[in-house]
Amino acid sequence: MALAKLGVVVLDCSDPRALAGFYAQVLGGSVEEEPGDSSWVDLKVPGGQALAFQQASGFVPPRWPAPDGSQQFHLDLVVEDLDAAEKEVLALGAKPLDSEDRSRTWRVYADPAGHPFCLCAC
Repeated sequence: MALAKLGVVVLDCSDPRALAGFYAQVLGGSVEEEPGDSSWVDLKVPGGQALAFQQASGFVPPRWPAPDGSQQFHLDLVVEDLDAAEKEVLALGAKPLDSEDRSRTWRVYADPAGHPFCLCAC
């Protein structure tokens, strides 16, 4: 029996609304925030795990790859068509980190705040 249940995955960033908007365009769902509080924004993903975005003063994005540090975490996003999904996330502001090897079933990008994520073929 589990001790706890995962509530939400929270990403630190400098602009929660902007990063929630990026992931809403990638994953779908609705961006929700409390009126007057821009320090925390939720993304409710239909049929999936919710994400939250928290404003962190002095936010420094993880480096990937970083031989002297850790990427801390990353999201694996499953897609039907890697090439089409890549085109879309790049248009939304993602940056390629490791996407040159087209023989693999996954590619690595950074979201607009610098968090690594992978597009993975299903």
